[in-house]
Amino acid sequence: MRVSVMWQRTRLSSRCRELRWFFSAARPSNIEDEGDWFYASEWWGTDSDGHTVLRSNSDTGNGVVSVVAYPSSRPGAVYWPETEQWLQQRYAQVHPEHESNVQFTILGYQWRILRFNDTTRQSTVKLMAACRKSDPASVYLMPQAHCLAVPYLKSMVSVGLATLASCNYNLMSAIDGKKSMRILCVGHGGGSLPLFLASKILGAIVDIVEIDPLVISASIQAMGFPAFARMKPSGERALPKPTFTDQVLWKGVHERLFLYESDAEKFIVNNSNLYDLVFIDAYDGDDTFPHKLWDPHSPFLEALKSRLHPDHGTVVVNLHADSDILNPDGSTSFFEQLFPMGKYVSRVCQAYKDVLTDSGSDFDERHSGLGFIVSVPWLCNQSLVVCRSFGMDVSDTNLVLNTLISKCLELENALNLPFSCVQYIKRGFVLLN
Repeated sequence: MRVSVMWQRTRLSSRCRELRWFFSAARPSNIEDEGDWFYASEWWGTDSDGHTVLRSNSDTGNGVVSVVAYPSSRPGAVYWPETEQWLQQRYAQVHPEHESNVQFTILGYQWRILRFNDTTRQSTVKLMAACRKSDPASVYLMPQAHCLAVPYLKSMVSVGLATLASCNYNLMSAIDGKKSMRILCVGHGGGSLPLFLASKILGAIVDIVEIDPLVISASIQAMGFPAFARMKPSGERALPKPTFTDQVLWKGVHERLFLYESDAEKFIVNNSNLYDLVFIDAYDGDDTFPHKLWDPHSPFLEALKSRLHPDHGTVVVNLHADSDILNPDGSTSFFEQLFPMGKYVSRVCQAYKDVLTDSGSDFDERHSGLGFIVSVPWLCNQSLVVCRSFGMDVSDTNLVLNTLISKCLELENALNLPFSCVQYIKRGFVLLN
């Protein structure tokens, strides 16, 4: 694995290249959300302006894994002294025995994009780089956890949390850290989703499953993910104690992150945790969603059902609606090549809905588990949501949608989100039968 330590200010799917720049061109420039589509030219990256900081070959089917850096326009240098002061205060808290006048210098901000095979943009993270003034070689890389750039992540967060809150789950207590909330993320990428969740929800305990050790290393070395999160197969931390960088930057967030190198099916089958919320975003170097993660007869879905909380357990799946998905025998039908959204996505949705919400013959279907899909703005993606028990008449589309929207408005305030959740709920909302 080749890694560049130089700091320079310097296709989620290639089949969905129609980036709608003209929509963002007319929008105002004073947008609070740094991950807004207005800034997509930065966080999506171009083919010529990037600087490769890591590049290596994967042994687990992801092809060439690389991390490419692109310059960020925000925040401007006028705001850097405030962050430098915050770093100085954090350093003094972690090491009160040292001189309290240790000073920091912000080196800049970058977008870093994890790519598979130089085409598929798998993950995007915004980084801050800083160093101690007395030691220019002591570079700290800190992902900006509040910033979700790619629209499908905002969609997954919006629909997942709104659905969970609609299932009579006391999400506000978890946000305030008054109760624990178990979250599982299948697929790691650069780690922007688990970092966002652990940072925004103080009671969140986040397990992350990633099959590719190279992706894990890339996220830690080149994208600033907390090294202390990495786990051994035995279930122990890979590091005996947090790194100095993790202690300074994360103030305990790193202690609620658990990053496992494992096959998702093996992990969920052998796991005993009960999860409140599960996010699944697992695509390989060919941009395909593994068949065993949606086959209704596979051990994965049955095990996932047993690991979901029976009262409110919620699953969110990212689906590439334009992907060519192989059949179990490795073939792709002509119909699936032309209409993968109508053929493949519907099969995945039905499998998750049927398996995860199957509650037996004595269950009132009107108040049974809920399944729905929404379309992701700007991209050829959909978010699939399935919950075990919605607690109301799930045959009434307007009632379900209005309930979710009301929870969205609560979430935006409670989490102090820079983006609106409502647009990700309303767009292309369809209930699954």
